Amino acid sequence: MHGFLNIDKPTGMTSFDVVRAVRRAASVKRVGHAGTLDPLATGVLPVGIGSEATRLIDTLVDFDKAYLADIAFGIETDTDDAEGQPVAEGDQPRLAALSHEEIAAALATFVGEQLQFPPAYSAIKRDGVPAYRAARRGEPLALDARPVVAHSLHLVSFEAGHATVEVECGKGYYVRSLARDLGRLLGVGGHIAALRRTRVGPFAIARATPLAGVTARLEARESLETLLHAPDAILFRWPALLLTSEEAAAIRDGKTVRPPELRGTPEFGLKARVYGLEGRLLALAEHREDHAWHPYRVFPAHTQPE
Repeated sequence: MHGFLNIDKPTGMTSFDVVRAVRRAASVKRVGHAGTLDPLATGVLPVGIGSEATRLIDTLVDFDKAYLADIAFGIETDTDDAEGQPVAEGDQPRLAALSHEEIAAALATFVGEQLQFPPAYSAIKRDGVPAYRAARRGEPLALDARPVVAHSLHLVSFEAGHATVEVECGKGYYVRSLARDLGRLLGVGGHIAALRRTRVGPFAIARATPLAGVTARLEARESLETLLHAPDAILFRWPALLLTSEEAAAIRDGKTVRPPELRGTPEFGLKARVYGLEGRLLALAEHREDHAWHPYRVFPAHTQPE
């Protein structure tokens, strides 16, 4: 039992709650998730099972993500979502005058690379202390702005003080921060009323399975071939190196190899997935200036669930 699950996370659960549920159902210790979702949020939560998949989670976290956000204008909260306490109320006449066109124009200013201040209630750590823990003690941390990118922000609708926004963004982007900052720019305040993640890299909501269905199938060991995605499925855009038996042995020992080059001349720093003749993922490798492929993550020859 190795691979990734595309889970549709329900509201009211933390991402680690989902991991615990999968761990119990699968009877596997090595389970992890890619890309934290707040308890309020629902949608795509990729979960890796087994050491091979969990060792690839950091790669999956780097993928772009997409969300459907319900932004409620008029009130700013301490958590930047509906679970927090109100900290500021917007100007009501200003709110009543808001138009679809004005919101769309303001939203466009957040597209592209920008510096974004994370929410006070976030998992970001300072001196080993998570920001949310300090905030709960009434001592919120002064978090530094971080570079993020929003590839696309599309205003789907605006009605009764709520804007529905499609968000396509890169790693580390906080949609809660977008709601807060958009509300401030418009002069009315804002927070996330509901949030649904619709995509993480290759995992889309259309093919996600609700958590209850996932745990039931794991417990019954039923139809796992349509539930589990192969660990290396997330690397589908990476070039692949197919090695001879001698080269595969060298890679397993952590040595560099110089197989026939990929089409063209690989650029310095290019990463590739490495396979042996039997088709098993052996390692992840990086192309260096010496024109050799250096393994930076080697997988055991025979991985078993732990």
